[in-house]
Amino acid sequence: MLDRDLAQMYGVETRVLKQAVKRNIERFDGDDFMFELTDYEIEKLVSQFVIPSKSYFGGAKPYAFSELGVAMLSSVLNSKTAIEINRNIMRAFVAVRQLITNLPADRVGELQKEVRELKQYMDEILTDQNDINEETYVQLELINQTLAELQTDKRITDKPHRRIGFHKDGE
Repeated sequence: MLDRDLAQMYGVETRVLKQAVKRNIERFDGDDFMFELTDYEIEKLVSQFVIPSKSYFGGAKPYAFSELGVAMLSSVLNSKTAIEINRNIMRAFVAVRQLITNLPADRVGELQKEVRELKQYMDEILTDQNDINEETYVQLELINQTLAELQTDKRITDKPHRRIGFHKDGE
């Protein structure tokens, strides 16, 4: 996300956000937290109508933040929204840690058992499906054989018969 959008989200001015980042630059070390857009990147954003014009940035090169940078930013800004976001991030980390450490003892065994049962059920369904297909195949063969016999009988009955009785010439 861009600095301007994050400043709006956190309820601070863009310059305040940038000052907080510069004062705490060691927290944002590395491109996995944030980076400054180049002139080329800015041109591409403007030319693709992602950003209406360069004036959108207020004359300064904007910072772009990753999700790690957004989380770190919430810890260096001093607004109610930033503080609340930071608290929620910390609560989420604690909840995930508790979930991981308090897994049922044999959860993996339970999952393996469920997978085996599901596999057995699917095998039974596929076996039944194959039985149905074999029975259907036999029935189709019988139908084809009967149709072939009927066609043969029809050819025999469709032959022109010689008329019986007195014939006038030409009839």
